[in-house]
Amino acid sequence: MNLRDMLRGLLVRLYARRVEGHLDHAQVPKHIGVIMDGNRRWAKAAGSSTVHGHRAGAEKIEEFLGWCSETDVEVVTLWLLSTDNFDRPQDELGPLLGIIEDVVRTLATDGRWRVHHVGTPDLLPSPMQNALKEAEETTAHVDGIVVNVAIGYGGRQEIADAVRSMLLDAQDKGTSMDELAEAVDIDMIGRHLYTGDQPDPDLVIRTSGEQRLSGFMLWQTAHSEYYFCDVFWPAFRKVDFLRALRDYAARHRRYGG
Repeated sequence: MNLRDMLRGLLVRLYARRVEGHLDHAQVPKHIGVIMDGNRRWAKAAGSSTVHGHRAGAEKIEEFLGWCSETDVEVVTLWLLSTDNFDRPQDELGPLLGIIEDVVRTLATDGRWRVHHVGTPDLLPSPMQNALKEAEETTAHVDGIVVNVAIGYGGRQEIADAVRSMLLDAQDKGTSMDELAEAVDIDMIGRHLYTGDQPDPDLVIRTSGEQRLSGFMLWQTAHSEYYFCDVFWPAFRKVDFLRALRDYAARHRRYGG
């Protein structure tokens, strides 16, 4: 590292401390959703392989959760693999699944996070399903940030699964279709989502400069605030995180009013 890079790094750290010092912890979002985008483009810009980009993105996760633990964040949802990602070439998808499985096991053994899977388990290979089940079981007692790992996740699929779950639940209780139709409301559907017992995201962060949700938590983000960051996910820094929190704190949430 040359002197110029050292000075730039020092200035960034000093700026981050300044932003953090002015952060109102009373205005910190309780639930943050993260669309971790840009691994492949980061790798291409660095002249490296796609797999290296995914590994670098995976390594960023614990650092990010560490920043969250320094605030009052209670829930973090990390979108690790969408249902659309299964269309990627096998020579990319295979290593990516292995990297994500390693992430799940690392989070579970860390001891600071309570891991919860959001997604459709049946879409995932057996080793991944087993890793997710073990992670949820071994961290169920942890009194820390709830980390939702969105793997095999799609927003439309979640809503379809919620409706299916609601219908099966009604069937088990002997509820007629007429009775169910009369009882269905927003709260009932919400209880059958993957995150049914959790608060909706207050803030959604997407890296890489893309300004769309791409199907991320379509139901839960109806009143969320969005923060789009130009930085690729592997290069996402604490100062970028703090800027997102500062931007969120400055907004007046109207909830449609």
